[in-house]
Formats: sequence, structure tokens, C-alpha cells
Amino acid sequence: MSREKFEELNSELDELRTTRRKEVAEQLEYARSLGDLSENAEYQEAREMQAAVEERIAKLESILKAAKIVQGGKHDGVGMGSTVTVQKVGADEKHVYIIVGAEETNMFEGKISYHSPLGNALLNKKKGEEFSFHTPRGAQRYKILKVE
Repeated sequence: MSREKFEELNSELDELRTTRRKEVAEQLEYARSLGDLSENAEYQEAREMQAAVEERIAKLESILKAAKIVQGGKHDGVGMGSTVTVQKVGADEKHVYIIVGAEETNMFEGKISYHSPLGNALLNKKKGEEFSFHTPRGAQRYKILKVE
């Protein structure tokens, strides 16, 4: 994963551990003070919120523990962090993608996972190369115009 994404997830984890946990604990304490817990909707909601926060903390800890920081740098072929301009063979439209890890995928920003069919097909390819990959609509053929 990129250094930016690693730091973003680390920041989220820190926020959850400090601020969010405290807020949920205060909500739980308030809900407990309202009386009968078996019929207390606020208490049940606070417990569910607590479970969600703890689940997200555990997931982030797991992701960050296994994370490897990848630097987008100069290399001949497409790799993690590469920005790639491709064009479908026989079409005029060009597309620009950034190859990222699964946690950073965002199609609106043109960030595709190296695990995706297109991302996987792009790995280690070079400028000028043609390649194909399979989609639900059948095989797609593209040409790499630029690798940064």
C-alpha cells in the first residue's frame, strides 16, 4: 500500500482508539443510567455502536500489521504505484489508471487494484505492449500508451 494510505489508516485507527471509543463509552454510561437495560433501545444502540467500533479497530490493526509500503518509482514495467495510460484496441478513448492495493481501490479516482482483472493483466507490461484480459463481456484487448 502507498505511504499515504498507510498514514490515513493509521490516523483513522488512532481516532477510533482515542476519541470514538471514549464517545461510545459515554453513550453507554448514559444509556445505563436510564434504567432497565432489557428494554432500553439507547443502550442496545450504544452496544451495537461499540461492537462496530471494536470490529473496525481490529480490522485496521490487522491491515496495518500486514501492510507493506510500496514506493511508486522508476521501473520499466507496470507495478504498484504506476500510473498507466491505456487505450482499447480499435477505440479512440484513453483511460488513465493508478495501480494500487486492494484497500486503496477507488474507480472514481482511477485507482485499480493489482488484484482486479485489468490491474493483474497490466502488471509487468511495458509502454507499447498490447494485452488482453477477460471480463463478463468477454476478452478485452488494450494497448499501453504510457507508464509513469
